[in-house]
Order: sequence, then C-alpha cells, then structure tokens
Amino acid sequence: MHPAPGVSVDECNPAEAWTALEQDPTAQLVDVRTRPEWSFVGIPDLSSLGRSAILAEWRAFPDMQIRGDFAEDLLGAFGTDVPQQLFFICRSGARSMEAAREIAATCSDQGISTRCVNVAEGFEGDLDADRHRGQANGWKARGLSWQQS
Repeated sequence: MHPAPGVSVDECNPAEAWTALEQDPTAQLVDVRTRPEWSFVGIPDLSSLGRSAILAEWRAFPDMQIRGDFAEDLLGAFGTDVPQQLFFICRSGARSMEAAREIAATCSDQGISTRCVNVAEGFEGDLDADRHRGQANGWKARGLSWQQS
C-alpha cells in the first residue's frame, strides 16, 4: 500500500454522496468491495443519473490482499480525464477509506487534481444491536437506489 502522509481524504454519508453525484455529472462512485459482495449483496444503482458505479476490488477475494495494481487500473480506466471528484464506497467505510487514501496519494504524486471522498457508512452500514448490517445506516438503509444480480 502506498504511504499517504499528508494526503487528505474527505468523508460524507451516502445521501451526501448521492447529492454530489447528482450535482456533478462527471463525479464517479467507485465500489471497492469484492466480486462476491457485488453479486450477492448488490451494488449502487446510478442509472437514474445516467451512469454506473465503477466496480474495482481494493482487496481481492478470497485472501483479501490489497491489489497492487489497483491505482494503476482505476486511474488507467479514466485515461487523461480523471474526474474532479471520486467517491469510494465499501461495506461499511473502512476499505473504501484505504482505497481513497491510495488514490489520493497516487494522484498527488502524479500531479493529478481530484477530490477523493470516502462514503463513511458504506453500502451496508454499521452493525445494529442484533449484529446485522443494512438497518442502522449505509446506502441501502438510507433508501438510495441499488440493484442485485
């Protein structure tokens, strides 16, 4: 993982991320969960905004090791047109913060200006009193659009 001292990553909740994505048609949501999570839990549905979330595993299933080519692959997908705002989401906000810091540091190193934002509650949110996700907070609990395969 790229050390990221002094690199700033903002945070917002899922509703704030949705509003920002509505207001900035060039902003992108990057879902850094694993392929099984996308398949079995669902993904954010941005079709009403005319785009899709970018699905890019930060930690690869099943060993959950950080993908060494994550930053290169993600930034390479944009070519020379990296969005001014990138929002990162995972299950509950921890992996997405790691990924956002990595991209912020890489962009800083490469002289690319972009705002990296962690979606703090994530897609499923925090555990509730019964140790279940998806009820207390998060993308799904806030009633934001999502789909399941």
